[in-house]
Amino acid sequence: MAGGVKKKLHLGRLHPFRCGTKSFQPEHSLIGGPGFSRVVFCNNTESQRVLTYGNNYVTSTKYTLATFFPKSIFEQFRRAANIFFLITAILSFTPVSPSSPVTSVLPLALVIAAAMLKEAMEDLRRKKQDIEVNNRKVKVHRGEGVFDNAKWMNLQVGDIVRVEKDEFFPADLILLSSSYEEAICYVETMNLDGETNLKLKQAVDATSKLHEDSGFQKFRAVIKSEDPNANLYSYIGSLQLEEQQYPLTPQQLLLRESKLRNTDFIYGVVIFTGHDTKVVQNSTAPPSKRSKIERRMDKIVYLLFSILVLMSFMGPIFFGISTREDLENGTMTRWYLRPDDTTIYYDPNRAPVAAILNFLTFIMLYSFLIPIPLYITLEIVKVIQCTFINQDLHMYYEEADKPAKTRTSNLNEELGQVNTILSDKTGTLTCNLMEFIKCSIAGTAYGHGVTEVERALARREGLPSAKEVTNGEGQVENSNKAAIKGFNFFDERITHGKWVNEPHADVIQKFLLLLAICHTAVPEVDEDTGRLSYEAESPDEAAFVIAARELGFEFYERTQTSILLHEFHPISGRKVQRSYKLLNILEFSSSRKRMSVIVRNMEGKLLLLCKGADSVMFERLTKNGKEFEEQTQEHINEYANAGLRTLVLAYRELDEEEYNKFNEEFHEAKNSVSADHEELMEKVAEKIEKDLILLGATAVEDKLQNGVPECIDKLAQAGIKIWVLTGDKMETAINIGFACCLLRQGVKQIVISSETPKIKALEKVGDNSSVAVAFRENVLEQILEAKESLTTLRKSSEALALIIDGKSLSCALEDDVKGLFLELALGCASVICCRCSPKQKALAVMSSDIAIAQFRYLERLLLLHGHWCYRRISIMAKLPTMIGICHSIMSSSRQFLW
Repeated sequence: MAGGVKKKLHLGRLHPFRCGTKSFQPEHSLIGGPGFSRVVFCNNTESQRVLTYGNNYVTSTKYTLATFFPKSIFEQFRRAANIFFLITAILSFTPVSPSSPVTSVLPLALVIAAAMLKEAMEDLRRKKQDIEVNNRKVKVHRGEGVFDNAKWMNLQVGDIVRVEKDEFFPADLILLSSSYEEAICYVETMNLDGETNLKLKQAVDATSKLHEDSGFQKFRAVIKSEDPNANLYSYIGSLQLEEQQYPLTPQQLLLRESKLRNTDFIYGVVIFTGHDTKVVQNSTAPPSKRSKIERRMDKIVYLLFSILVLMSFMGPIFFGISTREDLENGTMTRWYLRPDDTTIYYDPNRAPVAAILNFLTFIMLYSFLIPIPLYITLEIVKVIQCTFINQDLHMYYEEADKPAKTRTSNLNEELGQVNTILSDKTGTLTCNLMEFIKCSIAGTAYGHGVTEVERALARREGLPSAKEVTNGEGQVENSNKAAIKGFNFFDERITHGKWVNEPHADVIQKFLLLLAICHTAVPEVDEDTGRLSYEAESPDEAAFVIAARELGFEFYERTQTSILLHEFHPISGRKVQRSYKLLNILEFSSSRKRMSVIVRNMEGKLLLLCKGADSVMFERLTKNGKEFEEQTQEHINEYANAGLRTLVLAYRELDEEEYNKFNEEFHEAKNSVSADHEELMEKVAEKIEKDLILLGATAVEDKLQNGVPECIDKLAQAGIKIWVLTGDKMETAINIGFACCLLRQGVKQIVISSETPKIKALEKVGDNSSVAVAFRENVLEQILEAKESLTTLRKSSEALALIIDGKSLSCALEDDVKGLFLELALGCASVICCRCSPKQKALAVMSSDIAIAQFRYLERLLLLHGHWCYRRISIMAKLPTMIGICHSIMSSSRQFLW
């Protein structure tokens, strides 16, 4: 934050996993044993030198100077044609050769050299990227409390580094402290798991006060840690500081290639460097990829080689017969060849040997049947094609200054053969810019905005497209453009303080209060404009806080134990300052699907404020808190049909005795470092997050990127199948599918859901083992039924779409079921996987052959460049082959005439 405002904020208790009093659990007893042998001497270079851990230099190249020649030669001789030409080149040095060795060796050498040059150029590009990364600068402690810039590649285990806002972490670090007094920081892990939401990290209390460079002058500590491994989501270690031991968990681990966000700076100690870091452990070496055309060309070469052998076999048979008859009863039939005084190659007495040697001559003579220029010609064409893709201005994203980038030219023609696209929704199909657009409070729907999905629904049903809406007074409002980022809400009934005149004004007040308090956002003031903005873990959370501010409940400051608001007073009509003591935060997780805060207001009341998915919130309502449930559920369904992301808001008042009991259990659970830590936290939260009173629901829109519907429509027309993974509920995912043309009128939907009446009934009973068995059987039954439907519908040529939720997907991907599921999915034109967890969406996001900045560029990349690349490569593959065949026929004719 400008002017150091952030440094003054005290954010204690922002995160439920504070580490100051954590106890050691059984897994920490493994430290020092096999797999847990790493020792890090923090800020102690002399002691660390005794241990020979690797440096921080990282390479992603395929070759080194030592391995380039042997590995690239091996790559070239994976091609059948090159092996054949190598054999003919060797034979050209023998007397069986009908031509000079130069005619065989020189073309092969040029082809191999050109292909190796192309490999070297591509690897050189990777090398340049490595150099850029390895030469990035980071501030490192040089002693005496002085930090100086150093290159990433020069970092060593044990170094203390200072990382500034929006910088990448140069190695795997243990967080020591940050610009916040409670040593928290926000981390973006998009490069690791594809997730756009920020992660909250927090240092141990023992190091949390180190806010200045000078504080590290005499800092010494020892970290005992697990050995390098590829698991991104686990870490076990301990920090020894001033003869005290502190357990370390993933909460303190900052991974290389993740980025520091919404935090001015952090201090961390390097524990894993270079190829020991988790991101590099997860990466794979650049593979040797070959396209289908290239593999098919090998088969053609085998066919041509068979024809060549057949042709070469026929000639020596006649040659052997003629040679054997050159001497008949001592008479020379062909006296001019002097068969009585000849070499083994024409000796009538050894005619079979002469025929075999002549066979080798014919092999070399007809070798032009296999075109040696074919591969090198294709390599040149592919490199030029990469240039066309990289320099295509129609695929250049000017806003982010990102052109298309090809990392290898081996698969250009495969772009024209793509049959399935697997895509995330948020941030890929959408902009990941959330806007608060509608809400339901006390059973009344507010907000007149029109979403992209609603416009698509109108078009699909043949209704006029909704472009404008009117407010309660009949005035026209423009719902297409938000004047405030994150806020696209229009409804005169509750804006400008008019909510006080609504029938349920008290519920509206609590609703807006919950939006202003239930979050982990941090306020930030622009020194130039004085405008208040918010740094939040996710765009959704920021949109809620902005909405509360615009509707009269401005969150403007957070201290260690309180949240301060400027609230609209319903009686005076003015804004008043109110403070809420922040007691606990129960964070959102993919399993909990909700978030809660416990606060004490200025009147001394204890309030639990909760927001979460409707699938977990309605079941936690008290009987007296369901007054608006039916209307709210209807509105949620409407919002889902409009493609909006919804959350349900509820609250309850706590008594002192209940809270004190909960708080004791909560601190005990959060201070544990056992393997079932998350489960303990969830069990404690379950006890307090009950008997809630419903307030309403929010609806935010994540707009589609420009051109997404048109792009998907064109790809579908081309017969390309599209799979989309999203965390939205099924109804929302289906309607967004229609909005982006993933689903179309006339497409038969096959739905596989985990929320069947049978499963819900078993879940209410609470028998987990029975639920698991029944759930698996249910999913398998749905897949088999869907396969039968697929067989029936195929006969009518009807397009199919598969919609499956995250729980069912996990079951469908088990070893004994995934074959059936894959067969079903491949038979559908599109697949939507909804309610997917972040971990399900994170599989396989760390590598790509071609990078583009916007989803809409896929249309041009696949349908234009892919088509051109495939067509040109195909033509180039045919031309040299035909030339080679003609050349061989001519050579054969000359040989027979001779």
